[in-house]
Amino acid sequence: MADWVSGRVTRVEHWTDSLFSLIVSAPVDVFIAGQFAKLAVDIEGKRVQRAYSYVNAPSCPNLEFYLVTVPEGGLSRRLHTLPVGSELMITKQAAGFFVLDEIPACDTLWMLATGTAIGPYLSILQEGRSLECFNHLVLVHAVRFARDLSYLPLMQQLQQRHNGKLRIQTVVSREKDSGSLTGRVPALIDSGQLEAAVGLAISAQTSHVMLCGNPQMVRDTQYILAHSRQMQKHLRRKPGHITGENYW
Repeated sequence: MADWVSGRVTRVEHWTDSLFSLIVSAPVDVFIAGQFAKLAVDIEGKRVQRAYSYVNAPSCPNLEFYLVTVPEGGLSRRLHTLPVGSELMITKQAAGFFVLDEIPACDTLWMLATGTAIGPYLSILQEGRSLECFNHLVLVHAVRFARDLSYLPLMQQLQQRHNGKLRIQTVVSREKDSGSLTGRVPALIDSGQLEAAVGLAISAQTSHVMLCGNPQMVRDTQYILAHSRQMQKHLRRKPGHITGENYW
């Protein structure tokens, strides 16, 4: 059984008509960057809940979550309309293994995300711990439209903070955008365009790839990496090169 605590919305950032961030104050336990909590509200007498990754670093007291409003999603639509000061429920303990402690040391760590799945990577990079195991970091954020790159300014700040160790690349699938690649992540890997843009290679000898986002992207990218780069899924009992988490 989850241990729930009451939280209060302290700020709401509306990025687009459907993308928004909730900043919450709540007495949660310390979590590991990359983990998630469950948020819940009572709708018609029933507690409706869903898991969302923390965007903030564990050392930051302001709990931040990046969400998209799903037309048929009762919870996301309700959360989207919560005014500052509203109460919601949040799990006291975080969960999940999408953390750097589960990633083997390598030359280049690739962090690939679609949509709101950029959150756990921002938490990891803002915290800045356990990054010494990697010589290069690559953060890729893929979205449909350029306006959906909500956290691009923060990504650019993190690039400066990590002083040459972090490279960022944006991908836009449904329009042309200056500075962004156009297309889908699996196809851009298959064609070599992503590596050419970043200036680093993805290989089983030098790289580990973290995938977080649309389940179709995760599956297709795993397929491409397995068949063209001989990279396999990473398991505790059988170390590999790919760590994936569906985030929808």
